[in-house]
Amino acid sequence: LVLEAVRQTGYALLYAADPLRGDCEFVLEAVRNFGSALGWAADPLKRDREFVLEAVRQHGCALQWAADPLKGDRELVLEA
Repeated sequence: LVLEAVRQTGYALLYAADPLRGDCEFVLEAVRNFGSALGWAADPLKRDREFVLEAVRQHGCALQWAADPLKGDRELVLEA
């Protein structure tokens, strides 16, 4: 039910339980619909370069919610 909600609007991630905020596939579904949903993801996902790269490929604005060290990553910036 919650997965369907984030497919409808990534904003629904704001109301998801903490374990779901750490689930890669679940969070990517949210980011596909609302790039800023990465801001509600668990911190380990925000620090995971490969995950952030995929999120940025889905929605360039997701980069603003990545961990600070990744915001200066050339490949991520160019992808965004």
